[in-house]
Amino acid sequence: MKYKNLLFDVDDTLLDFQDAQKIALKFLFESMDIPYNEETEKMYNTMNQSRWRQFEQGILTSEQVVNGRFGIFFNQLGIEVDSVEMERNYRQYLKEGIKPVENSLELVNSLSKQANLYIVTNGIAETQSYRLQKSGLIPYFKDVFISEELNAQKPSINFFNTVFSRIPYFNKEETAIIGDSLTSDIQGGINAGIDTIWYNPKRKEVKDPVMPTYDIAHLNEIYDL
Repeated sequence: MKYKNLLFDVDDTLLDFQDAQKIALKFLFESMDIPYNEETEKMYNTMNQSRWRQFEQGILTSEQVVNGRFGIFFNQLGIEVDSVEMERNYRQYLKEGIKPVENSLELVNSLSKQANLYIVTNGIAETQSYRLQKSGLIPYFKDVFISEELNAQKPSINFFNTVFSRIPYFNKEETAIIGDSLTSDIQGGINAGIDTIWYNPKRKEVKDPVMPTYDIAHLNEIYDL
């Protein structure tokens, strides 16, 4: 292991966010007598991903993203709801989603003996902190950096500058970020001048002008870097 500092994304890198989201949406939709199926899932994902892209670009705050999205979604179905209340209900279901990605718990346990591990995640602090604690991941990390608490988000250089300032004896050449998102994790690492490890289990082709330093299909491949 040539890196002394490893920055880990959370959702769909260490914890299976897609699984957590499906379960949470299913409960929420059923409470509104709306079927959770391929059509409604796609409709929600299209809207939600668009709003998070605007967050990454600094157009929306995380609060605007989450507190406005269900009002927009249900409006598309012709239903008027209290968007903030819907978000609150959704998060009660979502925060219980702590299914690990692959063998992530064993991985960070082992890697923590070889390098300093840090969490770098975009999201709501209360939800992410709860999931990290309940999953058992927290003991293996030196520090946790959540966008809502830093008032900056990946891929912003401001997010990474804050992270770097809190890592003892920080050296960019000894640091890498691991994540599944080209637009936030990999682009953020490039913006910050550190190596990037793209967790790419579906073996997607890089179509964007965002080239990761490494492209891995399994988390265990980190050991060989």
